[in-house]
Amino acid sequence: MSERILEKLESWTWSAGVVGLGYVGLPLVVTMARAGIDAAGFDVKPEVVGALSSGRSHIDDVTDEDLTEVAAHTRFTSRIEDLSGRDVLFICVPTPLAVGKQPDVSFIEKAARSIASVLRPGHLVILESTTYPGTTDDMLRPLLESSGLALDRDFLLAYSPERVDPGNAAFRTANIPRVVGGASPRSTEAAALVYRRFVEKVHPVSSARAAEMSKLLENTFRWVNIALVNELASVARAIGVDIWEVIEAAATKPFGYMPFSPGPGVGGHCIPLDPFYLQWAARVTGEGTRFIELAEWINSRMPQVVVGRVQEALNDHGKALRGSRVLVLGVAYKPNVRDFRESPALECIRNLTHWGADVSYADPHVPELRENGIDLRSKPVAPETFDAADVVLVLCDHDAVDYQAVVARAPLVVDTRNALGRRGLKGVHVRSL
Repeated sequence: MSERILEKLESWTWSAGVVGLGYVGLPLVVTMARAGIDAAGFDVKPEVVGALSSGRSHIDDVTDEDLTEVAAHTRFTSRIEDLSGRDVLFICVPTPLAVGKQPDVSFIEKAARSIASVLRPGHLVILESTTYPGTTDDMLRPLLESSGLALDRDFLLAYSPERVDPGNAAFRTANIPRVVGGASPRSTEAAALVYRRFVEKVHPVSSARAAEMSKLLENTFRWVNIALVNELASVARAIGVDIWEVIEAAATKPFGYMPFSPGPGVGGHCIPLDPFYLQWAARVTGEGTRFIELAEWINSRMPQVVVGRVQEALNDHGKALRGSRVLVLGVAYKPNVRDFRESPALECIRNLTHWGADVSYADPHVPELRENGIDLRSKPVAPETFDAADVVLVLCDHDAVDYQAVVARAPLVVDTRNALGRRGLKGVHVRSL
């Protein structure tokens, strides 16, 4: 059977089904459809399926026009049975953290059980969700084999970590190299054939475990280096040096250095979560992860550092934090997107509110913010909004903001992203991180 699977993949006559239509799954559907692959998307939320079926996208990286362009090669459903006739099934579901920052792979488990209910001989299943090494072999494979089918004899199974960067116009699904590792050699071969159909470069590795760990390494690398520059930002401030000038100078070195930027914390769907998956996997084996633990301590305290900077700035202007009107400028986790998952702005808002500040926000991409006790609507991103604040706190540097107006109209600015300095805007009332 596995030989027949490979033959079909080599002939490019296969069809695809994607379980999970979020920031990973939906771009995957669109990319495959653009390559001429018949792709169906499944999601447990009927409202998501209904909107997509009507040509309305819910994420930044897929526009309504994109959906119209690929409509002939796509369909969306909330019935898992509709994927039974597909040849390649992708799992693209969330993997958040549970209580105590433990891995939560319950969405993968539910997706696997759903796929097992429609699994048939000839299927290739590929997991893309970020997870700890061993998930594909030790959890996904047994769940799929509970259908009575067996790996290699009846179906193939592989892992390929998603590499999505929302808002990045230069790198999208089609031109980001893909790592693939199978639960068996034939599974690796099959997954490589699949991705070569619609991705420019594919890098096979020896196992699913190696592929799983490669994703964790990528983001833990960033997590640790962001912690380093966050710590050095405080050191530079104490010494009387501009950390941004230092970073720019170091970046002129053409080898052996990669620039990272300090900020109010780390947000998004990967970097704040993935190191804890690696940390947990290491702990299970009895190994330590001291670098990861130290980076966690530094990055997680940055919202407190930001509140301290705001308090100091207000004190210098003869005002207390309690009762002051703090306008948070930008609540998304990165520029030019509406995604605020794990955004450090959330914790900054909570901390500022805890200390008695009157907190509001303005973000051209996030009209309302309802998350874990926060219930706010965006104020207009306009000069009069800056006028009305005692201090403007820049937490995300969207391009659609008139930063000249911020400098001209805000009585006090605390810039945690170098949004003003990068644009050559200065003022005695502007404070940096």
